[in-house]
Amino acid sequence: MPTAPLDPKVFLQLDGYLEPNASAIVKRYDEFRKWKDTIEQYEGGYDGFTKGYLKFGFNVAKDGAVVYREWAPNATEANLIGDFNEWSRTSHPMKKDEFGVWEITVPPASPGVCAIPHDSKIKISMMLPSGERIERLPAWIRRVTQDLSVSPVYDARFWNPPESQTYKFKNARPPKPTNVRVYEAHVGISTPEGRVGTYKEFTRNVLPRIKDLGYNVIQLMAIMEHAYYASFGYQVTSFFAASSRYGSPEDLKELVDTAHGMGLTVLLDVVHSHACKNVLDGLNQFDGTDHLYFHEGARGRHDLWDSRLFNYSHHEVLRFLMSNLRFYMEEYQFDGFRFDGVTSMMYKHHGIGTGFSGGYHEYFGDAADIEGIVYLMLANEAIHDLYPNAITIAEDVSGMPLLGLPVNMGGVGFDYRLSMAIPDMWIKLLKHKSDDEWNLGNIVHTLTNRRHGEKSIAYCESHDQALVGDKTLAFWLMDKEMYTNMSDLTEMTPVISRGLALHKMIRLLTHSLGGEGYLNFEGNEFGHPEWLDFPREGNQNSFHYARRQWNVVDDPLLRYKYLNNFDRAMNHLAAKYGWLDSPQAYVSLKNETDKVIVYERAGLLFVFNFNPTKSFTDYRVGIEEPGEYHIVLSSDEKDFGGFDNIKLESRFFTTPMEWNDRKNWLQVYIPARTCIVLAK
Repeated sequence: MPTAPLDPKVFLQLDGYLEPNASAIVKRYDEFRKWKDTIEQYEGGYDGFTKGYLKFGFNVAKDGAVVYREWAPNATEANLIGDFNEWSRTSHPMKKDEFGVWEITVPPASPGVCAIPHDSKIKISMMLPSGERIERLPAWIRRVTQDLSVSPVYDARFWNPPESQTYKFKNARPPKPTNVRVYEAHVGISTPEGRVGTYKEFTRNVLPRIKDLGYNVIQLMAIMEHAYYASFGYQVTSFFAASSRYGSPEDLKELVDTAHGMGLTVLLDVVHSHACKNVLDGLNQFDGTDHLYFHEGARGRHDLWDSRLFNYSHHEVLRFLMSNLRFYMEEYQFDGFRFDGVTSMMYKHHGIGTGFSGGYHEYFGDAADIEGIVYLMLANEAIHDLYPNAITIAEDVSGMPLLGLPVNMGGVGFDYRLSMAIPDMWIKLLKHKSDDEWNLGNIVHTLTNRRHGEKSIAYCESHDQALVGDKTLAFWLMDKEMYTNMSDLTEMTPVISRGLALHKMIRLLTHSLGGEGYLNFEGNEFGHPEWLDFPREGNQNSFHYARRQWNVVDDPLLRYKYLNNFDRAMNHLAAKYGWLDSPQAYVSLKNETDKVIVYERAGLLFVFNFNPTKSFTDYRVGIEEPGEYHIVLSSDEKDFGGFDNIKLESRFFTTPMEWNDRKNWLQVYIPARTCIVLAK
């Protein structure tokens, strides 16, 4: 049955300002409908279409026969070569069909015994019309390894472990999380030692920390295999291969399964916005042409990233990318994705040299890349159709309207968008403004300025800001004193006192006011003392900064533990009261003179005093619900590196009189640079 057309009323009810662009949104949806109906007609719908990995690449039958298929229309001849046939370019010829797909079946060595040994090296050898011979790593290969002592070029491996060595999942996926609190992590840097960490170490050492801190979602970066470690995982060479730097595919399965057993949801950071331009071990010029998976010429190249750009209007490219998502959901049991570089996919200019003013003509005019947007619509709808509990998050700087609405409402289909303006705001404030120059109105506006009906994930600092050349929030706040004054045996200097106080306040304000989800990059929760810098030529390939120094938070004498304790308390409080799932906060006070912010959300009253010097006794704040209130969190507790000036056992009673547009008021004691949360 053909997909029904879109009625503009469904999105205009949410945002009337879209009226002038309604026809562009409907046109975009019509393109999506065409694709969806084509997939339905020729591929048996999303379910069949996204199982490309069961047709392409290597698949082993029960009897031990191996079927290998590869799309390479430009090749005139193809042969499967590898350790198994002593790299003979003639012994295993492949046959080509009318769609340019090559195929071979390698019969079993003996009944039930595969002729290609597990973990042996393998390649496809092809002849081009010019008479040139090229050799490539199979595009759908599930395991590639790199031996840097020999060459940086990857080897493809035939991954087919015996039954006894295949990881068996024990735990069901947890229910879809509400109140999403995301811990963004990179397996390789997750050890305090100067080397690449492993999946097994992450499972053993880091998962319990994440659970203890009260996060309920993990977002894993740099899993899809990438040529260059320092690219942070953003130059993918083999899309179906989980990075071998950290261990085997079975180790990654164990990581995801163990997280599920702890009730944690696991998302994969997926890079479908571009691909590494490597030819010998990437997709570039796979069949000798410029335009197999990518656009040819300038349209297929990203000037800033020096990488290749997918042609989202090609049937086989859609199969490859959508099957890639399904593969990680099935094979590794991931629960969803954070899509990287969505801005680059949705605009022909890729966001290069473009500032977005928020004018709607920027989103729906000639600059919009309909093919890229339609791919995201198809990917999101397919994931949510096949896995109703899956979560997808968009990394988009442009503020594209409807990004976080279901596809059948004219949206792009993401569950959440990252609020990328928030970390920028905090860094700018700490870089350029003294504390008394902070404009609370601007801060509140940035934290609450989000599209109606679409969910946002707020964060104080991103992984990019942890990289060398920039600084983390803790570093901006405390800088060199972190090396000399973070021990409880040293005096609490004004710099450290301010740093600890503001670090906690910034995080709680962002967490409770900024969105419908919260994200933290690993280590930042305890004010990680140093930036992140991967081994590269510029630093003599040093691992000194490509690690997380858990030792400083585990040392009972150091003050990092206070920030860690506060992060834990804040997350567990969010879980208990569910503020991330509650309607946006009602802000009743932004007092620029006193530097006080007051708001209510999820039945809680939040009071922040950003004043660097003034404490207020009997400070009157408005509140809607009458009753008796008590403190459920105070940033001034000793456990959080505070001064214990606030009595936690205090009780507060409302007076039924209007104050700041609220029906009641109560009075609180709020010392300089502290925040408190009150509950009934």
